[in-house]
Amino acid sequence: MKKAELALREEIIARCREMNSSGINQGTSGNISVRFEDKMLISPSAIPYDQMTPEMIASVGLEDTSGRYEGPLKPSTEWRFHQKLLRGRPDAGAVVHAHPTYCTTLAIARKEIPSCHYMIAAFGGNNVRCAGYATFGSEELSELAIDAMTDRTACLLANHGMIAIGETLAKAMWRAIELETIAKQYYLSLAIGGPVLLSDAAIDDTHRGFAGYGLQDDAGKEKPKPKPRAAKKPAAKAAAAKTAAAKKPATKATASTKPAAKTAAARKSAAKAATAKKPAAKAATARKPAAKKPAAKAAAAKKPAAAKKPSASKK
Repeated sequence: MKKAELALREEIIARCREMNSSGINQGTSGNISVRFEDKMLISPSAIPYDQMTPEMIASVGLEDTSGRYEGPLKPSTEWRFHQKLLRGRPDAGAVVHAHPTYCTTLAIARKEIPSCHYMIAAFGGNNVRCAGYATFGSEELSELAIDAMTDRTACLLANHGMIAIGETLAKAMWRAIELETIAKQYYLSLAIGGPVLLSDAAIDDTHRGFAGYGLQDDAGKEKPKPKPRAAKKPAAKAAAAKTAAAKKPATKATASTKPAAKTAAARKSAAKAATAKKPAAKAATARKPAAKKPAAKAAAAKKPAAAKKPSASKK
């Protein structure tokens, strides 16, 4: 299975669950299809959405009206109008069918939705038609649905529900939710005397304004322009700045060794000074004995003078 096909199968499951979580469907009554190459991928019949897996999505040839399909489960019983819309409408890349409360209420009364709100223009004209009734899953119902969808992107199905199409599944789902919203607004306005309808000219103005409004397709978005090569220069400067910043700690570390070098030099000088003082001390020690010796000799010289006492015997 191609990655693109797997992605679409997964999106179908996600959107089926979104139908119920958003309130536009209940149970397994709704169904979704998407065009992929020359075939239609469609949700299987009567399978709870939270149990659905990509392998369960049925595949039906767009040109094969026999009802043959590929997959372990039968496609939705409404596969006929899904196939007709995807085959006959170039603007239909996906189809959403559901039973929203207000859309279905109006369909039960066989009422179309008129131009009660400018958002009616999102469905291709100044109203949303209500197709006639036929048994679900029948060829007759598919013909009635196709007729009601002429020049429109949505319709009601009498005593049944609604259909919305879109270039993408996201666009089809957006329209389905918008349709239920406007159906509710129209229904409530009927309870207070009925709506004041907009003119065809007002709806035409809205059509022109829709060129840049609502959910836009990727194909309609302006692709970002590639950045010029010159824009890479700041990155080079940033790299140079980082390199310079990385080198600074090393410079600081070198600078931090200077005090240590000065301390070592100071210690050496102190040692030399201490060494230089020692000879001076020795010299001082050497001078002391030299100074005492003459004193000893002087003392010795005085002693003979005292020895002249015998001359006293001459008395």
